[in-house]
Amino acid sequence: MGTQAGRRTGIGRRTGALIAAAAAVGAVTALPAQAVAAQDRAGEALGADTRAVRAGGTSVPPYAFDGSAQRIQGAASSLDAKPLKTGQTYRDTLKRNGKVYYRVDLDTKRNTYVSVVAVPKPGGKVEYGDGFKVSIQDNSGTDCGYQEANFGSGQYARPLAAYARRTVDPDTSSCQKQGAYYVLVERESAAASTPDDWELELRYVTEPLLKQAGPTALPEAWASATPAPPAGGQQKRQGGDGFHEAVSLREGEWRADIRPGQTLFYRVPVDWGQQLFASAELGSGTEGDLVSNALTLSLDNPALGFVDMNTVSYDGKPATLALDPLRPVAHENRTSYQEATSGMRFAGWYYLTATLSPEIAAEYGDKPVPLTLRVNVEGSPKTAPAYDADPGVFSVTADDREAAANGATGADAATNGTMQVVAAAGIGTGTVLLVGLGAWTLLARRRAA
Repeated sequence: MGTQAGRRTGIGRRTGALIAAAAAVGAVTALPAQAVAAQDRAGEALGADTRAVRAGGTSVPPYAFDGSAQRIQGAASSLDAKPLKTGQTYRDTLKRNGKVYYRVDLDTKRNTYVSVVAVPKPGGKVEYGDGFKVSIQDNSGTDCGYQEANFGSGQYARPLAAYARRTVDPDTSSCQKQGAYYVLVERESAAASTPDDWELELRYVTEPLLKQAGPTALPEAWASATPAPPAGGQQKRQGGDGFHEAVSLREGEWRADIRPGQTLFYRVPVDWGQQLFASAELGSGTEGDLVSNALTLSLDNPALGFVDMNTVSYDGKPATLALDPLRPVAHENRTSYQEATSGMRFAGWYYLTATLSPEIAAEYGDKPVPLTLRVNVEGSPKTAPAYDADPGVFSVTADDREAAANGATGADAATNGTMQVVAAAGIGTGTVLLVGLGAWTLLARRRAA
């Protein structure tokens, strides 16, 4: 009796040990390679976030690149260009006055957008015309669509975004064939500008076509009057350090602190038929000499295409700027030749970036300056266009609205998605292990009996 009890106790202990081992094995087995890589990248990002980058005497966080981005090397010739895959983010380096090619293989069933974020080293010298151009070309060198980005009147190094597009249009003869196309990125820098390489972050996304053609004429009348400031009072929400880590906002008045040379990244969900209004205010401090174009506020659309930008000078007194009134989000906006109107062509996350000039440090000291963003989203959401497939990022979901309410970032959403995959894989692997464990235990008990 005692022996049998001892055997049973022994079986129980061995079973417990095996369950613990199985759980450990299951946890390791369930973790996909991409999840392990994501953990490694997260560790690297954490280390990067703890290091400050010097920008003209100012300590600012480094740009937060998408941790899932793959390294790629742009080619000097289109025929040597490496292919980009839809939905993937890439990283590359662009030399002064350099140009690089990438390849995209396109069909006639979806519109294509390839965005480029150029990230100069903080504190570098740039001139008025410095910037880059990104274009999509066919195999004859014809531009299908391009956009240029430059530092404008805010002549200080900061991340710049622009996109190239190829749209399927039966009324157009060029760039409509299926096959290989080339993405060309060209940088232009003045002789006096800092010659450092620029880091690039590239994204390639597609948009489905409509089931049937919709309206193409823009309404002549639209609400362009600036709305009253958002209600609800000021709330604290510090911005992110890159587009991937842009902090989500809904309508409201948002308070942050920004250091000289720093760029803060935010994103706002704007649905079909809605209008986005945005303004920024620098808080007062010790009065001093005027710093021209001290604050730059930019807007980029869900495909990271440039939409609008404005700047304001600062002399220690409160300084306010606002983006120009923008049309409601509508599919027909893409027929406009005006960049600000054409950019409001689809629903989704719109990105606001605020950059404070590094020259502020010389005049007012290397310390944070109070910043307030006022965001209005006017109008009720309208029915989305009849796409012939899932619009993907070109939509606003209930999860997006929840993220805007609680201040989540794109990186948070990516992490949650990875953990769901890990959890699902873990449950599946654990189930198999437990079934095997049950069979082993039953066999052991029969042998013991």
